[in-house]
Amino acid sequence: MKAILFVGHGSRDPEGNEQVQQFVAGLRPRIDDAFHIETSFLEFGRPSISEGIRLCAEAGAKEVIVLPLILLPAGHSKLHIPAEIDEAKQRYPHLTFRYGRPIGIHEQTLAILHERLQEIGEQPEAPGRETAVILLGRGGSDPDANSDLYKIARLFWEQTGYAFVEPAFMGVTTPSLDDAVRRCIALGARRIVVLPYFLFTGVLIKRLERQVEQYRADHAGVSFALAGYFGFHPQLETIVLDRLNEALGQTAAMNCDVCQYRLHAAHHHHHHHHH
Repeated sequence: MKAILFVGHGSRDPEGNEQVQQFVAGLRPRIDDAFHIETSFLEFGRPSISEGIRLCAEAGAKEVIVLPLILLPAGHSKLHIPAEIDEAKQRYPHLTFRYGRPIGIHEQTLAILHERLQEIGEQPEAPGRETAVILLGRGGSDPDANSDLYKIARLFWEQTGYAFVEPAFMGVTTPSLDDAVRRCIALGARRIVVLPYFLFTGVLIKRLERQVEQYRADHAGVSFALAGYFGFHPQLETIVLDRLNEALGQTAAMNCDVCQYRLHAAHHHHHHHHH
């Protein structure tokens, strides 16, 4: 029997962990009943990864597919989860493990960002000439993950009509949101839209709302808008199911999920799903 162990990042805010559970519950009907499914957390949530693996073993699994519900590959997905898997291999020699990729860059990632802007009345294909978008990531100590935010910003810029799509980070690293706002204004932006690229926000979104209020007060003549955060959007299910199929070896992972052809197809059919 095969088990799937989803791994959420985990949040100090119990609501964040509840959102992960709900997301997995929503996926359940789209996954073959033969799979046993568990959800676990890297930190601040139970069960932990090792507890999740134990639950899979106790359910009679012979193979565990570990799937990270994490936006960008960083220290967690590159180091912490593999270390947990290595430890579990010692404890459960009869189990085999497959490890899936994080959500990463996928055509649906860009489609979700697109929709978050439309929800606040933006027209990404034909925006105001003086509108800038700041794509705001969490920021971390992993240069690779930070550079992925730049890649997403560039791909999003390619797909939209915005003059500027500026990456910025909420913490740990720079450019900060303040830096990005200054830069956009220096480049002539009269409207700045902050687009948060977080799965779950908890306290962050409240801090962000206050920051955007402050920008409004500080910069007369520039309008500011805050888009809804990326979050557990229904289209995320498509990405996660793709990552599951990859891990199961049913699809060869193309060297990039956003090669020209698929991007082009996604750009012209926003509700296009590939299975």
